[in-house]
Amino acid sequence: METRKVQRLGPSTLAMTLPAEWASAHDVEKGDEVSLRMGGKGTLTVMPESVQTEESEAIIHAQNLDADAVERAIVAQYVLGRRIIHVEAPEGQTLDSAHINAVYNAETQLMGLGVIEETPQRITIRCSVDPEDFTLDNLLERLESTGSTMRNEAVKALAHGNPDLAQRALNRERQANKIFVLLLRLIFTSYQNPNLARAVGLEDGFPLIGYRSIAKNLELTADNAEDIAEIALEAPDHALDVDSSTMRRIRDFTDEVNEITAMAVQAAVNRNYDTAIEVSEAYSDIGDKEHDILNDLPEMDNQKLLQVREVLVSLQQTAEYAVRNAEIATNLALDEESEHTTIQ
Repeated sequence: METRKVQRLGPSTLAMTLPAEWASAHDVEKGDEVSLRMGGKGTLTVMPESVQTEESEAIIHAQNLDADAVERAIVAQYVLGRRIIHVEAPEGQTLDSAHINAVYNAETQLMGLGVIEETPQRITIRCSVDPEDFTLDNLLERLESTGSTMRNEAVKALAHGNPDLAQRALNRERQANKIFVLLLRLIFTSYQNPNLARAVGLEDGFPLIGYRSIAKNLELTADNAEDIAEIALEAPDHALDVDSSTMRRIRDFTDEVNEITAMAVQAAVNRNYDTAIEVSEAYSDIGDKEHDILNDLPEMDNQKLLQVREVLVSLQQTAEYAVRNAEIATNLALDEESEHTTIQ
C-alpha cells in the first residue's frame, strides 16, 4: 500500500498529492475537478470526472465464439455495467444467424436491454437501466417475493392437480432471473463507482459482498421452486400420490419455509439482529419435517416416492438458504451500533 504525507497549505487547509500513475491512467491534469466521497470507517474516496460521465462500452468479437458463448458474454458485460455492447463479425464478414439469435435471446433475459442498431456486420445493444430507479433492498425483496410466489403456485399445483399453476410458476422463473442479473449489475457498478452505492440505497460499499451472496441464495431458491413446478407437470394427473393429510403437511411446511425466507431478507435490509435470531429459531422448529413426512408415508411406488422426496428436499434446501441469508444479516447488523453492540 502506498502512503502519502499530508501537508498544510493554509490555516485550515490540508492537502496531499495524487499518485502520478493514477492521474495518468484517468487523464487527470492540473485544473481538473475530482469528486470526493466520505464513507464509513473513516474512508475518503477520490474519483475522476470520467467516472461520472463516461458511458462504458464493450465489443464482443463473435468470430471465435459459438452462439452460447456470445450470449454468455453479453450477460457478463451487462453484469459488469456496460452501457453499450457491440457484437461484431470480422471485417468483411457478416454475423451468422446463430449469433444474431444469441443477441436477441440475451435481450429477452436482461432488464432494460434493447437493440439500437443492426447491420450485417454488427449489432449494438444498449442498457437503459438507471441505477437511481432501483434500490438493492427493494430488488432483494422482489426476488424473494417472486421465489415465494413460484413456490406457492408449484405446491398448490401438486395439491390440486393443476398444470396451469405449475406452468405459471415456471414462467415466473425468467422474471426471477432478470431481477437476479440486474442485482448483480448494480452490485458490480456500485463497487466500481462508490457514488452509485448511495444511488442504490447504501451509505457505503461494505454490504455489497453480503448482498451478492443473498441474491445468489434467493436465485437458488427460485430454482428450487422451479424444480417443484416441473414435478407437478411430470407427475401422473399432475399431483403427488399422497393422502390429503400428508398434502396438508407439505403445504404447512411450505408456509413455514416462506416465512423464514422473507424474515431473513428483512433481517438483512433492516440490519436487524433480532430478526436474524428469529430465523434461526424458526428453522430449529422446522427441524426434520422433511424426514418426518417421508417416514410417515405408506409403502408406495419408487417413482412416486422419489417425486415426494424431491419436493421435500427442495423445501428443506430453501429453508437452509434462508438460514445462510440470516447469517449474512447478522454480519451486516453487528457492524453497526445497536442495543446489542457498541463499536469503539
